[in-house]
Amino acid sequence: MEVGLASWYGPGFHGKRTASGERYNMYAFTAAHKLLPMNTYVLVTNLENGRQTIVRINDRGPFVKNRIIDLSYAAAKALGMTQKGVARVRIVALGEGRFKDHRFVFTHQPNLQKGQFFLQVGAFTNYANAVRLKEKLAKRFRCVLIEPYEKDGQTFFRVQIFLATDLNKAKAKYAQLERLFPQAFIVAK
Repeated sequence: MEVGLASWYGPGFHGKRTASGERYNMYAFTAAHKLLPMNTYVLVTNLENGRQTIVRINDRGPFVKNRIIDLSYAAAKALGMTQKGVARVRIVALGEGRFKDHRFVFTHQPNLQKGQFFLQVGAFTNYANAVRLKEKLAKRFRCVLIEPYEKDGQTFFRVQIFLATDLNKAKAKYAQLERLFPQAFIVAK
């Protein structure tokens, strides 16, 4: 379970590729999350009005500090938050699966506390800039990676510092580093 701010994205992204490789459909019940595995179904409750919906994670984001999930237009409309743009929500991961014969078939219940958690401290379109930041950070941190990422035909080079294999430990390390990297956020692999 996670509580925080949700936002939504719509027409400007409709038809573009998501991190899962599928095309974004603003009328489907999907969402972007930084940590949850692709195809995880999530129960989202709007804490401001009590409305609920279920979405499938098919993208990464939101890449705005203090937001925990980016919903499709359809999901945001179902939750009554399209006008305001953001809402305080609670999300509960139900499990990985697919929709079959008009019902959810769950194939895996993820352990969201375990994985590889990184702090993303920068993203560059120029590889040389990413290398410079990596070299600077490598003097202080043991494991710094450059992760290429394709979005809308453009390659971004994301600079990430390894935090931990346990989410609580990663959050604790981030709390120590937040002053140094105020715009950074935790991502999972």
